[in-house]
Amino acid sequence: MSRTVPAEVLPPEKPIPRGEEPRTLPDLGFSRRRLALAFALAALADGLSVFLTFTPPVQWAVDLVTAILLFVVLGWQWILLPGLVMEAIPGLYIFPFWVLVVGAVAVWGTARPTRWFGGKR
Repeated sequence: MSRTVPAEVLPPEKPIPRGEEPRTLPDLGFSRRRLALAFALAALADGLSVFLTFTPPVQWAVDLVTAILLFVVLGWQWILLPGLVMEAIPGLYIFPFWVLVVGAVAVWGTARPTRWFGGKR
């Protein structure tokens, strides 16, 4: 039993010039579920780092497990490696680097090295 609901399609408020496409956000290939899971993992790891301040080896293990889980959820993202390094530097773990890294992946996608090293632009 499917019901059809009438819909009215309105023209855009400002006409789009011929030959120009409206700007849309790029498709980064991540589902909302994957991004939500990645943000949850990152927030949990950053929250735990506050409580693990006085046990650096445990904190390093949590950060390593977080990096591995984020690689599983988001795939190979080069920006996760600098995030892991920043979390390992004493004193810098007070900043939410995992959440910032996942946010960067969510906004810009993966870094493409060919873009900066002589590849096509």
